[in-house]
Amino acid sequence: MIPSLDPKETKTSLSKNSLPLQGWVQGLRGNNHVQFLQLRTNGEIFQVVCEKEKLGEEVFKQIKTLPQETSLEVAGTWQENPKAPGGEELLLSSFQIVGSSADYPITPKEHGPDFLHNHRHLWLRSKRQLAIQRVRSELSFAIREFFRNDGYTLIDTPILTGSIGESAGTLFSTEYFDLGQAYLAQTGQLYLETAAFAHSKVYCFGPTFRAEKSKTKRHLTEFWMLEAETAFLGQNGNLDLQERFVKSVLKTTIERTKDDLKTLDRDPEPLLNYLEKPFPRVDYGEAIQVLTNAGEAITWGEDINAEREQILTNHFGTAIFIQNFPRAIKAFYMKQNPNDPRTVLSADLIAPDGIGEIIGGSEREESYEKIVDRLKEEGLPPEDYSWYLDLRKYGSVPHSGFGMGLERVIAWVCGLPHIRECIPFPRMIYRLTP
Repeated sequence: MIPSLDPKETKTSLSKNSLPLQGWVQGLRGNNHVQFLQLRTNGEIFQVVCEKEKLGEEVFKQIKTLPQETSLEVAGTWQENPKAPGGEELLLSSFQIVGSSADYPITPKEHGPDFLHNHRHLWLRSKRQLAIQRVRSELSFAIREFFRNDGYTLIDTPILTGSIGESAGTLFSTEYFDLGQAYLAQTGQLYLETAAFAHSKVYCFGPTFRAEKSKTKRHLTEFWMLEAETAFLGQNGNLDLQERFVKSVLKTTIERTKDDLKTLDRDPEPLLNYLEKPFPRVDYGEAIQVLTNAGEAITWGEDINAEREQILTNHFGTAIFIQNFPRAIKAFYMKQNPNDPRTVLSADLIAPDGIGEIIGGSEREESYEKIVDRLKEEGLPPEDYSWYLDLRKYGSVPHSGFGMGLERVIAWVCGLPHIRECIPFPRMIYRLTP
């Protein structure tokens, strides 16, 4: 097996061995004898020590008045300093201004969320946002690494589609030349299933779209989703895979982003403690009973909302799978439960700490006749799914899959209160810019 590299270590070593350094002024502090310049380069912040005695009065005065976000080229020598970021700092010998900056709008003072999101293109330069986006990058890398090492093939599924995977009421639509309506994909699953019949183990990872008019802290209209499909795999094996996957990629990400989590004031220990426990597999009926005992007015057949999900994770003390949901509230492609025809072999993985559902998955129905019946029940024309139905005609096999929303997992890892910070440019029902 090819050993995996730590991308952060590689980036840091390249930065420190490449002089002159090129970057931006993140901040300045000091006195009339020495200034400590925070230089942002390659998404990291290094300390540059500027000594008046070494540089001279005029150069030192120019450094003291450098505006925030001025771009620079600096040269010098590295020296150890345990108090500096990364344990090293650059003792400046010379610098050159590359691009000026004046009246940078995001200052160290407090700004409201609307102001910051209106300036999102600049806010990405802040320490907090640098840390979040590095966590996102490392988590995305760990996801791809996991599936590559597990023998899965990456399949890029279309964003424009004529087929509906889930509720038609949450689709963005557009006219597609002379062919009628096209939709922005809610999921790559249907296409991924076709690839599973070719490669057995496949995954896709990319943007998906939901036209839900939701203003909650857990919803975006554009988000990234990891989806996996596996041939010859039943629902129990599917849950085993999901649990192993989540625990593996989260532990890897936490290990690689310790400094970033410290920047975010996120203590990873409570999260790591969750990951050391088995994730209980709670039947939907049992979950309803727990909620009823907790005083919730909920009956069998209802969906479980975010507040009730938190009651359940608090009750079990960790992340949980809720499985075997009522057939009536789940998608047409989910396999009917042979032990209870009212339900399907599905499961949602619910994260604690108010994060809620991070994975939805199921065993897929492999019967041609049952899929056709379910399409008709949902009011979906079977002829529009002829290519999908072919899977059930030519060598159908049991198979299962799941989808995981990236941003909710980032919120869990980073301990963030709102999902809008988890993606570089959030798209919500009230925001389309920048």
